[in-house]
Amino acid sequence: MPAPPPPDFANLSLTDIARLAQEKRLPPVDKWNPEHCGHSDMRIARDGTWFHQGSPIGRIAMVRLFSTILRREPDGRHVLVTPVEKLDIDVEDAPFVAVELKREGEGRAAKLAFRLNTDELVSADADHGLRFEQREDGPRPYLHVRGGMEALIARSVYNELAQIALANDSDPPGVWSNGAFFPMEPA
Repeated sequence: MPAPPPPDFANLSLTDIARLAQEKRLPPVDKWNPEHCGHSDMRIARDGTWFHQGSPIGRIAMVRLFSTILRREPDGRHVLVTPVEKLDIDVEDAPFVAVELKREGEGRAAKLAFRLNTDELVSADADHGLRFEQREDGPRPYLHVRGGMEALIARSVYNELAQIALANDSDPPGVWSNGAFFPMEPA
């Protein structure tokens, strides 16, 4: 039986998003310590596309499943882990992409939530911070998802954040979410 479709992000309140994010039970990958078994022949491209043996994985349900067993190791590597095996996976930038933003409130009272390319929902707060890097090709904004893993924020979503920051008239420019302030300048 196929999994039910994800809820329509546009029609969810931030309260609904926070509840759904808390209800989602992920496997306890941080507690699993199996033997390393090699490489998975998988790669996550910068745009969030998952590949296996060079071909894109076309079934989003498979990508969602694999994303739940993804873990970042202390040395920075990413692995797919189960209770009995651990396989390396190449990640070009970040393992997730934040593709949609929802905002409620203004200024310090604002709350921001993001939908990832895997349909996971993340509310920006002190535990799920935003950070901004400046690179030669322009700014790179990131959202902390879990366990040291981040989502690269899609350009269109970054533009929305920039508009919010300009409207805040803060110095330095930045955005508020759930009581935390995130300056939009590189750390």
